[in-house]
Amino acid sequence: MATLSAYSSPAAWPNENPNPAVLLQQSATGEEQQLDNPQSYDSLSSTQSPSNPSPLTNYSSPISSPPESSSPLPSVALLHLSFNQDSGCFAVGTDHGFRIYNCDPFREIFRRDFDRRGGGIGAVEMLFRCNILALVGGGADPQYPPNKVMIWDDHQSRCIGELSFRSEVRSVKLRRDRIIVVLEQKIFVYNFSDLKLLHQIETIANPKGLCAVSHGAGSLVLVCPGLQKGQVRVEHYASKRTKFIMAHDSRIACFAITQDGQLLATSSTKGTLVRIFSTSDGSLLQEVRRGADRAEIYSLAFSSTAQWLAVSSDKGTVHVFSLKLNPEAKMNDISRTTTDSNHAAGSPGSSLSFFKGVLPKYFSSEWSVAQFRLLEGSQYVVAFGHQKNTVVILGFDGSFYRCQFDPVNGGEMTQLEHHNFLKPDGSS
Repeated sequence: MATLSAYSSPAAWPNENPNPAVLLQQSATGEEQQLDNPQSYDSLSSTQSPSNPSPLTNYSSPISSPPESSSPLPSVALLHLSFNQDSGCFAVGTDHGFRIYNCDPFREIFRRDFDRRGGGIGAVEMLFRCNILALVGGGADPQYPPNKVMIWDDHQSRCIGELSFRSEVRSVKLRRDRIIVVLEQKIFVYNFSDLKLLHQIETIANPKGLCAVSHGAGSLVLVCPGLQKGQVRVEHYASKRTKFIMAHDSRIACFAITQDGQLLATSSTKGTLVRIFSTSDGSLLQEVRRGADRAEIYSLAFSSTAQWLAVSSDKGTVHVFSLKLNPEAKMNDISRTTTDSNHAAGSPGSSLSFFKGVLPKYFSSEWSVAQFRLLEGSQYVVAFGHQKNTVVILGFDGSFYRCQFDPVNGGEMTQLEHHNFLKPDGSS
């Protein structure tokens, strides 16, 4: 059951002409019952529509905190870490509130520290750089119930609405036109403008809240776990098509899609291989190898041009792979490899050619072009920076790295900067 609640306007509304959001009380089946004296749900902010919200860069006082937190808060514990849709910012959920940072240049944009007796935020989802956020309570002392998604307007420094569910919310994804809420075994898709329930999806047990959505201006593509182990479900909302892809034999551990939703990268709980699929027909386009030993993949990220793929795992190394997804170029590579193999087979002394067909697949795998070494065992998430051939790495230990890789020669990446975003001055 999902219900929507309305918030009454505060006595001191910060705008002269308020237009507070009045929501619908709605069940998960789409049945609606209007509240008394309803108003149209024109926007999530009193002055901005969801499709054109205010950018954070317009804030006159970007870093602030509530007046009740006059004395310094104790050290914070990280509960959530994620990039926004274009990887230009990242959001941090702590046991006291949440913070938003800019990646390049690195700086804290703003923070909200709630009452010291609680304030845990287990999920923060940004909507590009606008004033609207989705928050979910978390930690030992959550600020909000973990079964609710709170719609927060940072211009008003308050929640303007909520979505309530019967079980805990695992993750939230935002687009300018949709809100996607992920539960343990179900996903709800809502229209952003009026919070009308559009779609429900049943999934296999999904404790990590795995879900990915396209963020381009085009139609929505949504990827989530299917109903079988190793299966991925792809929803093409424009064409109203559902595609199931048997991506792995083991359970799905992580996946990512490109901005336009055309490509999908997946990894399983084995964590040795990453596979790249076409979301339109489910065909396997490429397979790359992270390593030979089992690993937990924490994040996958495509570059904006889909030329590169970044992978982070608990092995302490971030890998960057070159993607060769041009079908014509791929056929040429296959033809060239076949010709070279035939030529080698007929050459005297080419003893390796005999073993090529029987050697394990490991020896013919595609390996990463560039790598960056981190502390093994720590959890990191990765994205491509806005500068060419750069990667941004975030750690749950508070570390921020920006690195550059050589697209031609590869090898070890060059560290451009390092900060600890949990420290007041962001110092290393």
